[in-house]
Amino acid sequence: MLTQVDAGELPLHPQAISPGALLEHTAATYEHNASLQDVTLELDVPEGLPDINVDEGRLNQVFGNLLSNALRYTPAGGRIRLAARAAGRSVTLVVADTGEGIAAEELPFIFDRFHRADKSRHSEEGESGLGLAIVKALVEAHGGTVRAESQLGVGTTVSIELPAGAPLDARNGEGH
Repeated sequence: MLTQVDAGELPLHPQAISPGALLEHTAATYEHNASLQDVTLELDVPEGLPDINVDEGRLNQVFGNLLSNALRYTPAGGRIRLAARAAGRSVTLVVADTGEGIAAEELPFIFDRFHRADKSRHSEEGESGLGLAIVKALVEAHGGTVRAESQLGVGTTVSIELPAGAPLDARNGEGH
Protein backbone atom coordinates (compact mmCIF):
# COMPACT_ATOMS: atom_id res chain seq x y z
CA MET A 1 0.00 0.00 0.00
CA LEU A 2 2.80 2.47 0.78
CA THR A 3 4.22 1.85 -2.68
CA GLN A 4 0.84 2.72 -4.21
CA VAL A 5 0.65 5.90 -2.16
CA ASP A 6 4.21 6.86 -3.13
CA ALA A 7 3.35 6.38 -6.81
CA GLY A 8 0.08 8.35 -6.48
CA GLU A 9 -1.82 5.19 -7.46
CA LEU A 10 -3.73 4.37 -4.28
CA PRO A 11 -7.41 4.52 -5.16
CA LEU A 12 -9.33 6.76 -2.78
CA HIS A 13 -13.10 7.05 -2.74
CA PRO A 14 -13.75 10.43 -1.13
CA GLN A 15 -17.06 11.50 0.30
CA ALA A 16 -18.12 14.33 2.55
CA ILE A 17 -18.08 13.20 6.16
CA SER A 18 -18.49 14.93 9.48
CA PRO A 19 -15.25 14.98 11.50
CA GLY A 20 -17.37 14.29 14.58
CA ALA A 21 -18.91 11.18 13.01
CA LEU A 22 -15.44 9.90 12.08
CA LEU A 23 -14.12 10.34 15.63
CA GLU A 24 -17.32 8.95 17.20
CA HIS A 25 -16.95 5.82 15.05
CA THR A 26 -13.31 5.49 16.16
CA ALA A 27 -14.26 5.90 19.83
CA ALA A 28 -17.05 3.32 19.53
CA THR A 29 -14.69 0.85 17.84
CA TYR A 30 -12.04 1.12 20.59
CA GLU A 31 -14.24 1.74 23.66
CA HIS A 32 -14.29 -1.93 24.69
CA ASN A 33 -10.50 -2.35 24.49
CA ALA A 34 -9.99 0.92 26.34
CA SER A 35 -12.38 -0.19 29.06
CA LEU A 36 -10.56 -3.52 29.44
CA GLN A 37 -7.30 -1.57 29.92
CA ASP A 38 -8.94 0.93 32.33
CA VAL A 39 -8.25 3.78 29.90
CA THR A 40 -10.84 6.52 29.44
CA LEU A 41 -11.72 7.60 25.89
CA GLU A 42 -12.91 11.22 25.65
CA LEU A 43 -14.52 12.97 22.70
CA ASP A 44 -14.12 16.72 22.24
CA VAL A 45 -15.94 17.70 19.07
CA PRO A 46 -17.75 21.03 18.82
CA GLU A 47 -20.96 21.38 16.81
CA GLY A 48 -20.91 22.95 13.38
CA LEU A 49 -17.54 21.76 12.07
CA PRO A 50 -17.28 21.72 8.29
CA ASP A 51 -17.24 18.34 6.57
CA ILE A 52 -14.03 16.85 5.27
CA ASN A 53 -13.93 15.12 1.88
CA VAL A 54 -12.10 11.86 2.58
CA ASP A 55 -12.08 8.14 1.96
CA GLU A 56 -13.78 7.04 5.16
CA GLY A 57 -12.23 3.56 5.12
CA ARG A 58 -8.71 4.97 4.78
CA LEU A 59 -9.27 7.52 7.56
CA ASN A 60 -10.66 4.75 9.78
CA GLN A 61 -7.38 2.94 9.12
CA VAL A 62 -5.43 6.09 10.13
CA PHE A 63 -7.33 6.46 13.39
CA GLY A 64 -7.18 2.73 14.03
CA ASN A 65 -3.38 2.90 13.87
CA LEU A 66 -3.28 5.95 16.13
CA LEU A 67 -5.69 4.52 18.70
CA SER A 68 -3.90 1.16 18.76
CA ASN A 69 -0.63 2.98 19.52
CA ALA A 70 -2.24 5.19 22.13
CA LEU A 71 -3.76 2.18 23.89
CA ARG A 72 -0.46 0.29 23.72
CA TYR A 73 1.41 3.08 25.53
CA THR A 74 -1.23 4.48 27.89
CA PRO A 75 -1.26 2.86 31.34
CA ALA A 76 -4.34 1.89 33.35
CA GLY A 77 -6.05 4.98 34.70
CA GLY A 78 -4.91 7.04 31.68
CA ARG A 79 -6.89 8.99 29.10
CA ILE A 80 -7.06 9.21 25.34
CA ARG A 81 -8.78 12.27 23.90
CA LEU A 82 -10.16 12.44 20.37
CA ALA A 83 -10.78 16.02 19.35
CA ALA A 84 -11.62 18.08 16.29
CA ARG A 85 -11.55 21.79 15.62
CA ALA A 86 -11.88 24.11 12.66
CA ALA A 87 -8.72 25.99 11.74
CA GLY A 88 -9.27 28.43 8.89
CA ARG A 89 -9.97 26.41 5.75
CA SER A 90 -9.03 23.14 7.40
CA VAL A 91 -10.09 20.80 10.16
CA THR A 92 -7.62 19.50 12.73
CA LEU A 93 -8.24 16.06 14.20
CA VAL A 94 -6.31 15.13 17.34
CA VAL A 95 -5.47 11.95 19.23
CA ALA A 96 -3.89 12.85 22.58
CA ASP A 97 -2.90 10.32 25.23
CA THR A 98 -1.49 10.36 28.74
CA GLY A 99 0.92 7.56 27.90
CA GLU A 100 4.65 7.13 28.28
CA GLY A 101 5.50 9.74 25.69
CA ILE A 102 8.26 9.70 23.10
CA ALA A 103 11.82 10.90 23.65
CA ALA A 104 12.58 14.22 21.96
CA GLU A 105 15.41 12.70 19.91
CA GLU A 106 13.02 10.03 18.49
CA LEU A 107 10.12 12.37 17.66
CA PRO A 108 11.41 13.58 14.25
CA PHE A 109 11.57 9.97 13.02
CA ILE A 110 8.33 8.39 14.24
CA PHE A 111 6.61 8.67 10.83
CA ASP A 112 9.57 7.03 9.02
CA ARG A 113 9.17 3.49 7.72
CA PHE A 114 10.36 0.75 10.07
CA HIS A 115 11.20 3.21 12.85
CA ARG A 116 10.55 2.03 16.38
CA ALA A 117 11.18 4.39 19.26
CA ASP A 118 11.38 1.36 21.57
CA LYS A 119 14.16 -0.74 20.03
CA SER A 120 13.39 -3.63 22.39
CA ARG A 121 10.08 -4.33 20.62
CA HIS A 122 10.26 -6.96 17.93
CA SER A 123 8.09 -7.80 14.94
CA GLU A 124 6.86 -11.01 16.57
CA GLU A 125 4.88 -8.75 18.89
CA GLY A 126 2.86 -7.74 15.83
CA GLU A 127 4.59 -4.43 15.20
CA SER A 128 6.00 -3.86 11.74
CA GLY A 129 7.24 -0.33 12.28
CA LEU A 130 4.95 0.78 9.43
CA GLY A 131 1.86 1.97 11.32
CA LEU A 132 2.82 5.64 11.57
CA ALA A 133 4.38 5.65 8.08
CA ILE A 134 0.98 4.44 6.79
CA VAL A 135 -0.75 7.17 8.80
CA LYS A 136 1.47 9.83 7.24
CA ALA A 137 1.10 8.44 3.70
CA LEU A 138 -2.70 8.25 3.92
CA VAL A 139 -3.04 11.71 5.44
CA GLU A 140 -0.81 13.21 2.74
CA ALA A 141 -2.77 11.34 0.02
CA HIS A 142 -5.81 13.28 1.32
CA GLY A 143 -3.96 16.59 0.97
CA GLY A 144 -3.33 16.83 4.69
CA THR A 145 -0.45 16.99 7.12
CA VAL A 146 0.34 15.10 10.32
CA ARG A 147 2.57 16.06 13.22
CA ALA A 148 3.29 14.80 16.70
CA GLU A 149 4.22 16.43 19.98
CA SER A 150 5.29 14.43 22.98
CA GLN A 151 6.86 14.61 26.39
CA LEU A 152 8.25 11.62 28.26
CA GLY A 153 6.04 10.67 31.20
CA VAL A 154 3.26 13.04 30.06
CA GLY A 155 1.95 11.69 26.76
CA THR A 156 1.75 12.16 23.02
CA THR A 157 -0.50 14.27 20.80
CA VAL A 158 -0.86 13.52 17.10
CA SER A 159 -2.58 16.23 15.04
CA ILE A 160 -3.91 15.72 11.54
CA GLU A 161 -4.86 18.75 9.47
CA LEU A 162 -7.15 18.14 6.49
CA PRO A 163 -8.72 20.56 4.03
CA ALA A 164 -12.31 21.40 4.96
CA GLY A 165 -14.68 20.28 2.25
CA ALA A 166 -12.01 20.51 -0.46
CA PRO A 167 -12.25 17.86 -3.16
CA LEU A 168 -9.40 15.46 -3.74
CA ASP A 169 -7.65 15.71 -7.08
CA ALA A 170 -8.03 13.04 -9.73
CA ARG A 171 -4.58 11.52 -9.15
CA ASN A 172 -5.74 10.43 -5.70
CA GLY A 173 -8.37 8.16 -7.10
CA GLU A 174 -11.45 10.25 -7.70
CA GLY A 175 -13.61 8.59 -10.29
CA HIS A 176 -12.27 5.04 -9.73
